[in-house]
Amino acid sequence: RTEVIIYVVERSPNGTSRRVPALTLQAHFEQANIKSSLQQLGVTVSIARTEMSPAQVKQLQQNPPAGVDPIIWEQAKVDNPDPDKLIPLPMVGFKELLRRLKVQDQMTKQHQTRLDIISEDIGELQKNQTTTMAKIAQYKRKLMALSHRTLQVLIKQEIQRKSGYAIQADEEQLRVQLDTIQCELNAPTQFKGRLNELMSQIRMQNHFGTVRAEERYYIDADLLREIKQHLKQQQEGLSHLISIIKDDLEDIKLIEHGLNESIPIRGGVFS
Repeated sequence: RTEVIIYVVERSPNGTSRRVPALTLQAHFEQANIKSSLQQLGVTVSIARTEMSPAQVKQLQQNPPAGVDPIIWEQAKVDNPDPDKLIPLPMVGFKELLRRLKVQDQMTKQHQTRLDIISEDIGELQKNQTTTMAKIAQYKRKLMALSHRTLQVLIKQEIQRKSGYAIQADEEQLRVQLDTIQCELNAPTQFKGRLNELMSQIRMQNHFGTVRAEERYYIDADLLREIKQHLKQQQEGLSHLISIIKDDLEDIKLIEHGLNESIPIRGGVFS
């Protein structure tokens, strides 16, 4: 729907003019023959918009309506977002409250519909932007290819034009400069070597970064408690085993000591 605001100015033959009141104009539009003609043109409803004078607005705001607490009325005037164009309107009864809720619901739906339309437009613009960027990249590649082809044509044309002529001094100087630049670029300790070294370092950092990012473990609290208990039991078992080994070593030392004492006696008997 579209809202159109009109006003009518009546001009008399003597040159004077007056503005037709909105209520009179609205009553004229509500006549049967005029209303049917307007409906054929697409007009659904006509409403008279009247403007209150500053004195009327002041009188209305100073005197709160019947059944409205003066404190609430004063707070309503303070909360008015645009006092020059809006005035507080009391809601009396559940019917008025229901009407206000329906109006707010209708406005919310209209706003949501408008937001959906804007969202669709934004999505369409984003698609167009993506398509445009792809076309720009494609045209850049075509331009680069055409530039190379043009350069090759110019090279061949220059070769044919210089065919049969000796190399000039400036051309020889340019060739020497190009050879020097090529040698500097291909030198192991110059740009090419440094570039290869940087590429190797970047690959190593990416590899280590990926490995470190993947090596992340999370242990449950109950599982961690069981592991600690198991390690404690293993530690106790190792301590007990060490004590047994120490006792066995003491026994072995006693046996060795007894053997060392009995060997000379046996030697004396056999001798």
